[in-house]
Amino acid sequence: MSKLQELINEYCPDGVEYRTVGEVCEKITDYTAAGSFADVAKNVKYSHDENEYAQLIRTTDLKSNFSNVDTFVFVNEHAFNYLWRVNLDEECLVLPNVGNCGEVYYVTPEILVHKKNVLGPNAILVKSSSVNNRYLYHVFSSRDFQFQLSKIISTTGQTKYNKTNFKQLLIPTPPLAVQSEIVRILDHFTLLTAELTAELTARKKQYEYYRDLLLTYPKIDDATLTTTNQSDRLSEIKYLQEKYGYAIVSLNEVIVSLNTGLNPRKFFRLNTDGAKNYYITIREIQDGNIVPSDATDRIDDEALQLCNNRSHLEKGDVLFSGTGTIGETAVIKETPVNWNIKEGVYTLKPNQDLIIPDYLRYILMTSSIKMQYSKKIAGGTVKSIPMKDMKMLLIPLPTISEQERLVSLVSRFDMLAHSISTGLPAEIEARKKQYEYYRDKLLTFKAKA
Repeated sequence: MSKLQELINEYCPDGVEYRTVGEVCEKITDYTAAGSFADVAKNVKYSHDENEYAQLIRTTDLKSNFSNVDTFVFVNEHAFNYLWRVNLDEECLVLPNVGNCGEVYYVTPEILVHKKNVLGPNAILVKSSSVNNRYLYHVFSSRDFQFQLSKIISTTGQTKYNKTNFKQLLIPTPPLAVQSEIVRILDHFTLLTAELTAELTARKKQYEYYRDLLLTYPKIDDATLTTTNQSDRLSEIKYLQEKYGYAIVSLNEVIVSLNTGLNPRKFFRLNTDGAKNYYITIREIQDGNIVPSDATDRIDDEALQLCNNRSHLEKGDVLFSGTGTIGETAVIKETPVNWNIKEGVYTLKPNQDLIIPDYLRYILMTSSIKMQYSKKIAGGTVKSIPMKDMKMLLIPLPTISEQERLVSLVSRFDMLAHSISTGLPAEIEARKKQYEYYRDKLLTFKAKA
């Protein structure tokens, strides 16, 4: 008999009591609990100055493990004190309740980058003093709880739910000894996954190093185009490629067009009745692939046509996230029939006589090109690179045959680092499924009569 079964037999042989979240969590609050939206806007000002008093923690920071340092947001001491209810100074859980509903983050001060931290908008802070908070993390992530949560999520516009309904959801509350043993077992799986993920992160850095090495060319001033006549420019490109192996051209020289999607607030509504087409945002561009999910917003056929009229998506186009998390890329492998892109996701249509789509994607991912466009990024809380500046990026352009050779080499590294069917990504996926299986099994109890 397992230790867990022994504990269940000893402490709860007749079943487990199910209680509401509100009954077991004395702290369920959020950013807006400080006052009205107008009052919050008056007292909380955002900054990107890391010398400010406290960091505003967003779920995107937690999701990325604080890797996107350039996008951090900060607040002054007045705002930090004003938002005292959501100061992240002790163990708690954070759940987005607008946007990525269903995600769950276990937060302790040790994982945070700065000493002073306060939770940002569109998320709730949850803490219990009577239930193991790590146990709550596993419960909130479980299939049964996520099913309950889905019932209170509004899909009109951006997905969301409110604290009042959240407090009414039921969770199993076995004795603390049972909770602790379940946490020990499940944390073993999450630790294995974390170790594999760290190894994969190191492999990805290695991949990025070799990708940059292959796609970085020595600086030769004479390799830059000088003529203005279009036909002469094509001749000069060919001449420079023969002389140096490459020419330096602006992005505008090698693309047919640069477009973006539509903003739903201006042109249509999301998730209306009968909407079955995917509305692709930065969230769905993952490791070079377009990956819609059940959480992806939907648009109807009329909205899809409006988007098509703006973006003109085709097979071979390269997607580039130009707003928010800038620099995510993907190549469209088949002409879309049931999806289109959000405003801020750019679509570059390559002139395939000059540049092949995969080479364009890989070159946009290199450190040297990132350094170029990082100098052009503008905006306040939400950063973006203007499309006119995007077009002026300077890229190295070898011959088509050389591009094909480089793509063949880089794609091998890419597959090893990102393919969920091979290597570490496949192992991580298997561990995640193993964790999910045992989590849902261990958190299924007979209800106490």
